[in-house]
Amino acid sequence: MSTFNRLDLADWDPSAQLGLPGEYPFTRGIQPTMYRGRLWSMRQYAGFASAEESNARYRYLLDHGVTGLSVAFDLPTQMGYDSDHPLAAGEVGRVGVAIDSIDDMASLFDGIPLDRVSTSMTINATAIILLSLYVAVAKRQGLSIRSLSGTVQNDILKEYVARGTYIFPPRPSLRIVTDIFAFCERELPQWNTISISGYHIREAGSTAVQEVAFTFADAIAYVEAAVAAGLDVNQVGQRLSFFFNAHNNFLEEIAKFRAARRLWARIMRDRFHATNLRAQQLRFHTQTAGSTLTAQQPDNNIVRVALQALAAVLGGTQSLHCNGRDEALALPTEQSARIALRTQQIIAAETGVINTVDPVAGSYAIETMTNAIEREAEAILDRIQSAGGTLAAIESGLIQRDIQESAYRAQVAVDSGDAIVVGLNRFTDAEGEPASLDTLRIHPDVERRQIERLRAVRASRSAATWRRALDGVSTAAGDGSNLVPAIITAVESGATVGEVSDAMRTVFGEYVETSAV
Repeated sequence: MSTFNRLDLADWDPSAQLGLPGEYPFTRGIQPTMYRGRLWSMRQYAGFASAEESNARYRYLLDHGVTGLSVAFDLPTQMGYDSDHPLAAGEVGRVGVAIDSIDDMASLFDGIPLDRVSTSMTINATAIILLSLYVAVAKRQGLSIRSLSGTVQNDILKEYVARGTYIFPPRPSLRIVTDIFAFCERELPQWNTISISGYHIREAGSTAVQEVAFTFADAIAYVEAAVAAGLDVNQVGQRLSFFFNAHNNFLEEIAKFRAARRLWARIMRDRFHATNLRAQQLRFHTQTAGSTLTAQQPDNNIVRVALQALAAVLGGTQSLHCNGRDEALALPTEQSARIALRTQQIIAAETGVINTVDPVAGSYAIETMTNAIEREAEAILDRIQSAGGTLAAIESGLIQRDIQESAYRAQVAVDSGDAIVVGLNRFTDAEGEPASLDTLRIHPDVERRQIERLRAVRASRSAATWRRALDGVSTAAGDGSNLVPAIITAVESGATVGEVSDAMRTVFGEYVETSAV
């Protein structure tokens, strides 16, 4: 990026902009000793086919050194459709695990003690339902729900600009987000109530600067909604987490994480007047960049992922997922998942980077890029504010257009050869075909078996109890009561993800996208 070609430290004040690790503005990390005191969580994202098959993968990962689970759900679950809905046909269990009912959720975590394993769930439009299912399963295990730790992504705003797995319009969706905030503040004190995602914004084609700016635009909207709902910013701020992409430009990515920490600390202190230091800290999970992986010469992806992961570690991430080498072709095989985990373990055990609290501090290139990213991201935030704020910018298509334009420019650079992708447009194999690699295949019977289980759940539940519980969800949606208790009652009665979603659809309606072009 041309912005960062010139090394200019004239505006760099080390005492003001760097400080010490663990101290405001947290440029150098949120912990005084960083990885010398505690490693990042090695959290491999996984989920496919049925709950039983995904459970087997989780047990495998835990046995091989994973320190936290990260659940991927299939598209019907993400969109609030049961597996037998016509729109679910062909998608059940394909890009994640199919979850229709409490029985599926119980199978997913069978034999895994939820009070001792931290779980991250990448789910947004139906986040309130999946969190309720998780709570209900913990109660089935006889656990105090206050012992649960983990994260629910719950970042619906980025769905409107980057992914598209939304259900309800933005404003009632924000209400659902703050209901989760309020419930967890009371009942799940160790739970991170949102993981505000720049990852998907970057995957959609944004630049590093846009990733930071648009992520924080969403975050500002969430904090504003929480304050408007009467929640304490010092409490809410401590439960916020973020989710960033680790892309290919090694130095720029390290600087991006440092700039984001500093900018967020200033936003929370100066804009929202948070006085609690933990509420000012940017805590984030990182995933290596799926969009950079190639079907051609897939073993090259191991190298890409290793460099991206190292950038995340040098940038001070709290949690990390490494993609599998085969993810440009299919969901990762067990072997690919093991290589991805070993990549993290090699960085931690063999490189020595964990022995220094902040190995890159004071680098001319890093500090220049950090300053530039912070400055340019802040300019974008000012532009969004001038446009009426985040919701207005989403509704007008402003953010979507900016991402689309960046994605177009990046693709033109690849197509012209100005941006080199090894194995794709330079250093290619003679035949130019993707290399042969054994990939994970989802058995066609997965969908049929899932539908059979779903129908068995419907047949076995008490119709009267189920109907009352679903009516309770609709009532809470309409009268402004917190939705989480009503949804827990509903899923415990045997109500499905699709049925609970429909109960809210009747009150909130559905969002229809307007063109951003």
